[in-house]
Amino acid sequence: MGTLTWVTDENPFTAPSTLPYQLPPLADITDADYLPGFEIGMAEQRTEVEAIAAATEPPTFDNTVVALERTGGTLRRVAKVFFNKAAADTNERVREVQSRVAPLLSAHRDAITLDERLFARVAAVYDALDDSDLDDESRWLTRRYHLDFVRAGAKLSATDKERLRALNEELSSLETLFAQNQLAATNAAAVIVDDAERLDGLSQGSIETAASAAADRGLSGKYLLTLNNHTVPSQLESLTDAELRRELYQASIARGNDGAAHDNSATLLRIVRLRAERARLLGYDNHAAYIIEDQTADSATVVAERLAKLAAAAVANVRVEAAERAEVLGQDSLEPQDWALATEQLRAKHYDLDGEAMRPYLELDSVLTNGVFHAANQLYGITFTERFDLPVYHPDVRVFEVFDADSTPLGLFLADFYSRDSKNGGAWMNCLVDQSRLFDQRPVVVNNLNIPKPPPGTKTLLTFTEVTTMFHEFGHALHGLFSDVHYPRFTGTTVPRDFVEYPSQVNEMWSLWPRVLANYARHHETGEVMPDKLREKLVASQGFNEGFKTTEYLAAALLDQAWHRLSLDEVPDDADPRATVERFEAEALAAAGINVPEVRPRYRSTYFGHIFAGGYSAGYYSYIWSEILDADTVEWFKDNGGLERDNGDRFRQRLLAKGGSVDPMAAFRDFAGRDPRIEPLLTRRGLDAAN
Repeated sequence: MGTLTWVTDENPFTAPSTLPYQLPPLADITDADYLPGFEIGMAEQRTEVEAIAAATEPPTFDNTVVALERTGGTLRRVAKVFFNKAAADTNERVREVQSRVAPLLSAHRDAITLDERLFARVAAVYDALDDSDLDDESRWLTRRYHLDFVRAGAKLSATDKERLRALNEELSSLETLFAQNQLAATNAAAVIVDDAERLDGLSQGSIETAASAAADRGLSGKYLLTLNNHTVPSQLESLTDAELRRELYQASIARGNDGAAHDNSATLLRIVRLRAERARLLGYDNHAAYIIEDQTADSATVVAERLAKLAAAAVANVRVEAAERAEVLGQDSLEPQDWALATEQLRAKHYDLDGEAMRPYLELDSVLTNGVFHAANQLYGITFTERFDLPVYHPDVRVFEVFDADSTPLGLFLADFYSRDSKNGGAWMNCLVDQSRLFDQRPVVVNNLNIPKPPPGTKTLLTFTEVTTMFHEFGHALHGLFSDVHYPRFTGTTVPRDFVEYPSQVNEMWSLWPRVLANYARHHETGEVMPDKLREKLVASQGFNEGFKTTEYLAAALLDQAWHRLSLDEVPDDADPRATVERFEAEALAAAGINVPEVRPRYRSTYFGHIFAGGYSAGYYSYIWSEILDADTVEWFKDNGGLERDNGDRFRQRLLAKGGSVDPMAAFRDFAGRDPRIEPLLTRRGLDAAN
C-alpha cells in the first residue's frame, strides 16, 4: 500500500458546516481530507470519552449517557461523507483510505465499548432507571446504551476482550475487501458485444446506452452490457440471441467465484468463520442468533421456520411458472437465462403488455416530480424546490430543499440516480446529516439508484421496476426527513434491520395508485397521459411472475441464514474456497427445499454484498419480514381512504417521526390500532397455502 499524504490544517470536517442545513462543503472536500479527518475525529472522541470514563462525579443520565451522545462530532461528519462517497463514487485513493480506516474504526469502537470504567457508569444509570424521572425517550436511550455495551462484549473477561478486538478488526478489513472485490468483479464481468445485430430485442435507447457505456471505457464502436446487482441481468428480458443470453447470465453468476483477481470465495469463508467465533465468544450458538436477538423477530429459529414454510408454497408456484415458460419457448425444459425472456413473452400474451411500450411514458423527471414528489405532497403536504447553488459530490447529483406543509424548512434531499463504474450496484439511502434536537440539526438525505445513463441530450426512460425502486428508496428518505427525535442515536432509519424496510416498502404502493400513476405516466415527447388500457394492463400484471420473484428472494434469504446459522465447528474448511462455496450453496438450498434449477438466488454468495459487506448479515430475511407490516399497512390505507392527508399525518406522526426512539412494534400498533396480520402478505405473493 502506498504512502498517503495530507494536510491537517483547516480540515473541512473539524467544525459543523456553515452551509444550509449543515450540508457538508462537498465542493471543498478532497480525497486527501478523509484520512486526517478520521484520525482527528477518533482522537477527539477518545479524549471526550476519556473525560466521561475518568469523571469522579457520580454517574447521571446527563453526565454519562447524554455526554456520550455529544461525543464524536468530527468523526460523525467525516464518516457520513466518506462512506457515501466510497459507495457512490469511489476511486483508488478512496479505496485505499477505506482499507486503511476500517480496522482503525473497529479498534476505536472497541476502545469505547470495552472500557470497564465507562460501562460501569452506563450500568449505574441503567440500574437507577426505576427511580428516575426521565422522559420516555431518555429512558429508552439509557436502555439502548446499556444493551449496546453488553452486546459489544462489555461483560467479557480481559482475555476474551482482546480476542474480540482482533476478530472485529479482521472482520472490518475483510468486509471492506469483499465490497471492493464485488464492485471490481461486477465491472469486469460486463459483456462486450461487437456486432449490433446481436442486440436484437433491445430498444434503440438501450442500444445507445450500451454504446455510450462502451465508449466510456474506451471501446468506441462496440457495445457494453453492464450487470445490475441481481443475479438476472435486466437485458435478458429482451435479447433474442440465445448465445448472448447464456454468455451474459454466466458472467453474472460467476462474479467473485471465477478464480480471477477479485474472487471473493476465500474472503467470505473467512468472514463466516470469524463471525461464528465472535458469536461463540459472546455466548451465542451462531451469528444469526446474535443478530436476530436484537431485531423484531423472536429468534433465528423462528425466522428459519417461517422462511422454510413460505419457500414450500413459493416453489410450488414457481414449478408451474417454469412449465408455462418452457412451453411458450417451445422447449421441454427451461434454462435459467431464458426465464426473463419467456416471462416477457407470457406477459405480452396474458396482458398484451410490452415493457418497451411503457418506457416513453416513464420519463425520469416526470416520475420524480409528478410521481414521487406529488404523492408525498398529497399525503404529507411537503413541497420541493431544486437548489442549483449548493455543492454536490458528483455532477449527476441533484439537490432539493424540502418544505413542510406550513412552508417551514424540513431538510435537503439529494438524488443520485445514474449508474457508473465508480458506484456500487443496487439502490440505497444514506444520511449526510442526521436530524436531532440535541444538536439542532435537520436532515440531509441521499437516494442512490443505478439507472443506466442515456447519451447526452436524450431523455432517461425508465422500466417500471426502476420506477418502483425510486418510490421505494424515497420511502427511506421520508423516514429520514420526517425524523423528530431528541437524540441522534434514534434518528430516522436507525431502527431494527427487520423493520427498516417497512416504511420504504409502503411507499411503493403510490407508484400504482391511480391518481399518482395518471399524474406522472406521460409521454416524454407529447405529454399524452398513458392510455387507460395500458395503465390497466400495468396494474393487472403486477402479481405476474410472483413465484419466481418470491423464490429467488427466499433462496437468497435462506442462503444468508444457512451461512450464519453455522456454529464455529460447522464452518467448512477453505482448502478449496471456490469448490467449498459452490458445494455449500447447493447443499443449503437443497436442505431448504428451494433448489430450483431454473431459479438461482437473487444474489449468489460471492456477490451477496448485503450480508458480507453491508449491514444485513443474518438479516436479509428483513425484506419479507417487513413486508408483513407493509402489506397490512397497504390494506389499512385502502380501508381508510388512501392518499389523504389525515392518513399521511397519522403514519408520519405515529411511526415515521419516531425513528428508533420507541419500540418499533409499539409504534406499528399505535399507528394501526392492532397487531400486524400476515394474511395480506400471503395473498399478495400467492402464498395462501403457507398460512
